[in-house]
Amino acid sequence: MPLITRSPDTGVWLLTTPRTSYALWIDETGAPCHVAWGPRLTPEEADTLAAPFTEPSNSFEGRPAVGEELPVDGGTRYGPPSLQVRYADGSRAFEWEPVGHRVDDSVPGREELVLEFRDRVVPLSVALHYRVRADTDVIERWTVLRNDGEQRVDLLRADSAAWTLPPLADYRLSHVTGQWSAETRLRRERLPHGETVLTSRRGITSHHANPWTMLDDGTADENRGRVWSTALAWSGSWRITVQRTPDGRAGLTGGVGHEGTRVPLGPGEEFTAPVSAGLFTDGGFGAASRAWHAYVRTHVLRHAGETAPVLYNSWEATGFDVDEASQLALAERAARLGVELYVVDDGWFGARRSDRAGLGDWTPTPDRFPRGLRPLSDAVHRLGMRFGVWVEPEMVNPDSDLYRAHPDWVLHLPGRPRSELRNQLVLNFARRDVADWAFDWLTRLVAEHRVDFLKWDMNRVFGESGWPGTEDGNDRLWTRYVHHLYGVLDRLREAHPELRIETCSGGGGRVDLGILARTDQAWTSDNTDAVDRLGIQQGFSQVYPARVMSAWVTDVPNQLTRLSVPLRFRFHAAMAGLLGLGGDLTRWSEGELAEAAELVARYKEIRHLVQHGDQYRLGDPYGDGPSAVQYAASDGSEAVVLAFRASPRHGAPRVPLRLRGLPPGARFRDTATGTVHHATVLTEYGLDLGLPSGDWASALVHLERVRDGAGDRAEN
Repeated sequence: MPLITRSPDTGVWLLTTPRTSYALWIDETGAPCHVAWGPRLTPEEADTLAAPFTEPSNSFEGRPAVGEELPVDGGTRYGPPSLQVRYADGSRAFEWEPVGHRVDDSVPGREELVLEFRDRVVPLSVALHYRVRADTDVIERWTVLRNDGEQRVDLLRADSAAWTLPPLADYRLSHVTGQWSAETRLRRERLPHGETVLTSRRGITSHHANPWTMLDDGTADENRGRVWSTALAWSGSWRITVQRTPDGRAGLTGGVGHEGTRVPLGPGEEFTAPVSAGLFTDGGFGAASRAWHAYVRTHVLRHAGETAPVLYNSWEATGFDVDEASQLALAERAARLGVELYVVDDGWFGARRSDRAGLGDWTPTPDRFPRGLRPLSDAVHRLGMRFGVWVEPEMVNPDSDLYRAHPDWVLHLPGRPRSELRNQLVLNFARRDVADWAFDWLTRLVAEHRVDFLKWDMNRVFGESGWPGTEDGNDRLWTRYVHHLYGVLDRLREAHPELRIETCSGGGGRVDLGILARTDQAWTSDNTDAVDRLGIQQGFSQVYPARVMSAWVTDVPNQLTRLSVPLRFRFHAAMAGLLGLGGDLTRWSEGELAEAAELVARYKEIRHLVQHGDQYRLGDPYGDGPSAVQYAASDGSEAVVLAFRASPRHGAPRVPLRLRGLPPGARFRDTATGTVHHATVLTEYGLDLGLPSGDWASALVHLERVRDGAGDRAEN
């Protein structure tokens, strides 16, 4: 069955996914208009939903602010435009004139619709792209604009897509907010009338918001209810405007940049907006998250099928006090615990003794690594681990050889101060020579020192936005910087296919579908406190899977919060993602080392479920009772539960935890105790976690399906 069809009677395009439909058409005025997005429809059913254009009911109204596939600026349109163009004569308008369409079905299981338009007056072309696949309900959309004229066009707004919801009695918006060390705090709030803007003006995705949304009618929960969700694949500044209109409709538009910036489009130039992906589900927020997770693992990540290794990172153990001997001592201890990837963090290069100097001089410090990094790398490999290093290619200290040689390479405006944050300046990756320099030293570093893994950091946001001597340098910066960053990563991966990369920006400041298409995992937050991480990880998991969520076990009292929690609790919190260790192992007692080795081994037994299974959030980490996260194999063969309780409340009821996603009629054995449980009891009546008494209690329960013929009554 085709994934994309067109009605011969109405011209309605119907996009079909495994469980949903998306319909649109070109109305009598030539504008691309939304028809439906939700449960599956037949072509005949979709036809009945196409409403012809009607004139405004009075002279104070215009076209409805919600309902077009890409609202433009011009005529009687007064909502937030997705496309806003300024021409050479200063005018701003766009009138839709359809010129064609095509469907590409050359890739099995994937189809792409392209609707082609031009402005009726000015030679500007617009192509709306829609891509659907047979194995996911996620629909990918993006816009391509081309200047066919002889004069420059300024794109004041060039969003990827606009999304329209059906009329609902009420609307609720889910999104995340935060700051450094407190990222991805989940918010579910009634959508106000008017326009709600979510944005980053910092040049990166940001700690403060993330470019995804979920919308429902206010009644959805983890397990039920209709949810519409979108996510933008972009790693620079972005803006999403969610709108609720007086006539009871809601929709959103989103894309690159923020207010006050533009994309100059010279004669013959094209601008391709990044993908804006969207999905609908009637299974609540949990089903929406699982659909996003499956999409990221299958269609975004390049190596999602791999099992990510247990990692050790030296930062919290050594800080900037890095040398070959101390790193080797840590590596030997890490190997004994079962670590599979050893990463040397900041401090291995140049004159780096603090964050005040050396950044940009990417050669091993001679007095600390007299023979370079290769002897340490070889020793780590002999210990049976892979070798990684921390890098920050986009930054430079003023006190560095690089800055003294190339002061013009940083973002700056002539005659104005150059802002320093964390004693560093931002290298202008929008310049081709800067991007090429970064690729050159990175590819040499990887090859000469047998580097298997890069922790790619970025520890400050943009300041002065431009560079002298370049036409439109300020405005071209915001998109060209990201494209050149992507180019360096793509070239590096092509040159070194076995290299794996972690995206980091002072923690979770650059996590999005665009950067994940070029990296393998994400550093979730610089806050490694296990208790805080439970909330951070809950928000992270709304869209991004555990397969990309790096989490460390570090020392107590925690460096940031000064909180002390048991080693077991810290491990269990980190086991909910990609397990890493970051404590000073030379100070751990023999008892702690033995317990850590046991827990690392335990993680290896269940990590295939965490990294590749279906995730269910059970309980609220901010609530009074226990919270938990469950990962289940897609074939129903096993599951693992990680449960947490901060402090027991005197007299609080002991409520069993109801599991999810287990096949009815099946039986499961607890691999630790041997106890056999019925799936129906676990899902309908719950599991007694048996959490130990006292503060900071946690538990790991691994369940394997019993297959003994008569005893296994799962659906036949």
